[in-house]
Amino acid sequence: MTARPTMATRVGPPTAGGRWSIVPLAESDATIRGHALGETLLERYGIVTRGSVQAEGVLGGFALAYKVLSGFEQQGRARRGYFIEKLGAAQFGTAGSVDRLRTFAPQDEAQERSRPVLALAATDPANPFGAALPWPQGEGHRPGRKAGALVAVVDGALAVYLERGGRTALTFTADEAALADAAGALSQLVRSRGVEKLTVEKIDGVFALGTPFGDALVAAGFVANPRGLRMRS
Repeated sequence: MTARPTMATRVGPPTAGGRWSIVPLAESDATIRGHALGETLLERYGIVTRGSVQAEGVLGGFALAYKVLSGFEQQGRARRGYFIEKLGAAQFGTAGSVDRLRTFAPQDEAQERSRPVLALAATDPANPFGAALPWPQGEGHRPGRKAGALVAVVDGALAVYLERGGRTALTFTADEAALADAAGALSQLVRSRGVEKLTVEKIDGVFALGTPFGDALVAAGFVANPRGLRMRS
């Protein structure tokens, strides 16, 4: 009889299993990396300040960003100036960003104007608080640039901060009109499916119902339930 050949049996784990593909190497040229950094900062923030660079945790810090952006200025790709008060003299922006800032210059008080209102993620680069600007002083819990948290900014000032899911809200204004604007912006954020739902249980450490901001939320479409004030998309 002739013995039937047998297949070799693997006795250990494979050393090169799975699929492999070639990926591009990280850019090794420091000049190219620096230019990419400068373009990213200008595109993300519009006006780049020391605070915004520090918030990004850039390797090399503001010194590197300053060197790159100064080069952009010499090439006509950026402008340097004191565009926003109290954020330091070393500010850089594109021509378009600087021109747009000028449209927000203070107007005569007698002239009617609408107040810009934003509701967005606390971690969004468009939120200057906790990065280019410090968080406003308040009592109790401090806000932070945390995933899932939201801010409502009215006329450039922080009006409301919401923890993830909206359970706890902190207000930074007593202006009823500003609170109403903030509530409306948060309501619109839910309606447009920016977030699935919000349930506000406490405002400034007390039960949400009956507070000034709680009343503003009800007027904006939030519904009272045993836990607090709720809205779904």
